[in-house]
Amino acid sequence: MGLSLMVFDAFRPQKAVDFFVTWSQANNDPEWIKETFFPRLEKTKLFTQGYISKRSGHTRGSTVDLTLCSRASGAMPMPLDMGTRFDFFGEEASTLYPELTAQQRANRLLLKHLMESQGFKAYAVEWWHFTLIDEPFPDRYFDFPLSP
Repeated sequence: MGLSLMVFDAFRPQKAVDFFVTWSQANNDPEWIKETFFPRLEKTKLFTQGYISKRSGHTRGSTVDLTLCSRASGAMPMPLDMGTRFDFFGEEASTLYPELTAQQRANRLLLKHLMESQGFKAYAVEWWHFTLIDEPFPDRYFDFPLSP
């Protein structure tokens, strides 16, 4: 199909998830952060809305955030237009958001179909977020450090 995957986020140690919890309670973000990632939500609502969790499949290595890219010959892969940026917290990020263009909807549904055909389940509120259905460690949360 002339496409490739771009992975935004895969394994995330629990200490990184804990950082999100602390970050969500602080009220010191520059305005551009709010405008870019959660323009219509209060940061404290990101947990109740399902955008951030105190426990994450990312800590099990079974969840991945990704998108599809075009693979033009000799050019850098370019992400397909999905209607929002990765990690946008708002209803516009849901897979079936009704106000997408036909192409954005088709791109999101293609990504969803491809990932589901490979044993992943989609997370409806984030078009980029997929979890392996047959996780090897469904009840574990790992916190080992990563090194560059």
